[in-house]
Amino acid sequence: MRIITVDDSSTMRRIIKNTLKRIGYGDEILEAENGKEALDVLSNNEVDLIITDWNMPVMDGLTFVKKVRSDSKFDDVPIIMVTTEAAKEDIITALKAGVNNYVVKPFTPQVLKEKIEAVMGLKD
Repeated sequence: MRIITVDDSSTMRRIIKNTLKRIGYGDEILEAENGKEALDVLSNNEVDLIITDWNMPVMDGLTFVKKVRSDSKFDDVPIIMVTTEAAKEDIITALKAGVNNYVVKPFTPQVLKEKIEAVMGLKD
């Protein structure tokens, strides 16, 4: 499975990458620092899953999600937002923008694993 993790914090990207490897999804992990960079990566690579932060400079996660969802090429690519934004209205806003699932930082490997399994249809 090819996954892109989008976060302006290199530490957070490393945590997500290490977590993905630990839970068995570390096949191929691409990275981007913001939504604009992620769109560039997506234009040159097919991915099976997008994990993005909300708060980033240049292009925030919500704008990024809307741009991805406006391109039919990505209709089947699930998006999980991993963010500190925990208010119910923020979650609703993200879901309306096209996010498939939502993880609030800090998170456990088990939570991330469950969210990935849910959006990828891997749960029994």
